[in-house]
Amino acid sequence: MFATMAVHHLFASLILFICNTVFSAEISVFVQTGDSVELYIQTLPEFDDLSWRKDKSEMIVRYTNETKRVKLHPSYKDRVDFNDKTFSLTLKNIQETDSGLYIARVSGETETDIATYRVSVIDAVEAPVLNSKVSSSDSCTVNFTCSAQEFMINSTYQNNRCSPEEVTSQINTLILDCSEESIICNHSNPVSWKEVRMSITQICEEKERPFLHSSGPSYMFVLLIVCVVVGVIGVFAGLILCCKNKRGADDTDYDDVETQKMTGDTWTTVTYCTVGRHHTPSSARDR
Repeated sequence: MFATMAVHHLFASLILFICNTVFSAEISVFVQTGDSVELYIQTLPEFDDLSWRKDKSEMIVRYTNETKRVKLHPSYKDRVDFNDKTFSLTLKNIQETDSGLYIARVSGETETDIATYRVSVIDAVEAPVLNSKVSSSDSCTVNFTCSAQEFMINSTYQNNRCSPEEVTSQINTLILDCSEESIICNHSNPVSWKEVRMSITQICEEKERPFLHSSGPSYMFVLLIVCVVVGVIGVFAGLILCCKNKRGADDTDYDDVETQKMTGDTWTTVTYCTVGRHHTPSSARDR
């Protein structure tokens, strides 16, 4: 008889331990600073009172099943919402100080933890920085550096491919990957991610046109020299054309034409000078 009761007591204790373990299995939740998060109760046994606590001791809200009364702790006024139908708890505009262990507990004949959440409030990640440097003179080989906060990855793009790299630290992850068109640097954590891309095609095309992408003063100096050379050539061409026209003017013939003009009762002889191009006599052309 005593042995039977001991077995029953041991079996009941084992069942209670299993139930408590299932109910209170810790769930990790990551929340971005300023957001809201709802903590649910999956399985709810019969109870007299239900409460949500932080870090096992700080009371947030207490619900009495018999009177349906909800008592909210003053320090959490306007910071949480309690659903008296599902008994879930919503944390609003959550801040880093709200990180911690949140436990839903029911009491009746015994006290049982029916939900346990490990809430971690973290900021969104910063955008990563992606830098490149062309290292080969005969092909488009590019060295890349991807960095964010305490992370840094170095990799090389060659023959249209690269080796993907990944580093992690606690909850942050930095990944460097590539395709035929671009290099991708991704920085992420459980609540956010940011990505930077760089075009491989553009980098390789710029490498093939170094003159167009040279420094501004050097480019302007070369352009100035070209303009001066063109101007000098134009001046010489003008001088040559002018000299040619002058030589043509030296071949001009001057012919005298006489005419008479009457002045009063006297006839006066007037000589006019006509100017014309020199003509070679026909006899000379025939020869």
